[in-house]
Amino acid sequence: MAGKDAFGVKLERSSDGGTTWEPIGNIHSISGPGLEREEYDVTTHDSPDQWEEIIFGIKRSGEVSADVYFDAEKHLDLLSDFETSDPVDYRMTFKDGSRWAFKAGLTGFEPDFPHDGSAEASLTWKVSGKPNFDDAETGGGE
Repeated sequence: MAGKDAFGVKLERSSDGGTTWEPIGNIHSISGPGLEREEYDVTTHDSPDQWEEIIFGIKRSGEVSADVYFDAEKHLDLLSDFETSDPVDYRMTFKDGSRWAFKAGLTGFEPDFPHDGSAEASLTWKVSGKPNFDDAETGGGE
């Protein structure tokens, strides 16, 4: 069967360089990191058969976003990441044990308190540098 159940994915934060990890609680949706790469058109009048030619440049580390059921005790401490200029260690762990590890800074914190629903917040982190993907089977890789 194609596809995998996403239930149980964890997003964790480390404030001591990756020795200990604290889960970010109450996440109901998570995405990222969204990777992108710049492309540059180098097509010339001499390009074979008028096909465009491309070279590739800077890799963009993208963002990670999470929607949470807001709990001040679990989420307000993340605002310290918004206040600091230094990226913090995060990792996203999947059910099979594989994970993305990355450094990031909190760039968005948007709480929502509707009169007819649960308190929620949307959180956005900008990844700094190359995220590392650890495969569950090999224990490493990218």
